[in-house]
Amino acid sequence: MTHRTGDAVPPLERTIGLPDMIAYAGATWDWYRLHYDPEFARTAGLPGPVVDGQVFGALLVEQIQDWLGPRCFVHRLGFAFKAPVFAGETVRCEGTVAAAGDGFLDLDLRVIVPGAADRVAVAPASARVLLGTAEPR
Repeated sequence: MTHRTGDAVPPLERTIGLPDMIAYAGATWDWYRLHYDPEFARTAGLPGPVVDGQVFGALLVEQIQDWLGPRCFVHRLGFAFKAPVFAGETVRCEGTVAAAGDGFLDLDLRVIVPGAADRVAVAPASARVLLGTAEPR
């Protein structure tokens, strides 16, 4: 399949529940209470536990690999946080092809919390994806 600048990356939408957040904390050994303890989050003045920021990196890579398949390799991924996401919220990973070259794609990405006024959780975000190889170009 040929990819062109401006092509949309198929979105990935996921609701991140508290059980998901606890499983992630266990898998990464990141037991900061803000990411799983509702009472701790409330005492910090927040409506609920905050999704660990590295979850967004995992979701962006999942989005890319779901789209391009097992032979792609995410060579670089960078992103900036704009707003917190809380337990039980749904996020949507979106993106476009910024550049397409011989064996690689550069992607512009973002993560939003969809709603009446989409809340941007992560932006800007970008990735360089190698196609069919794991060797940098």
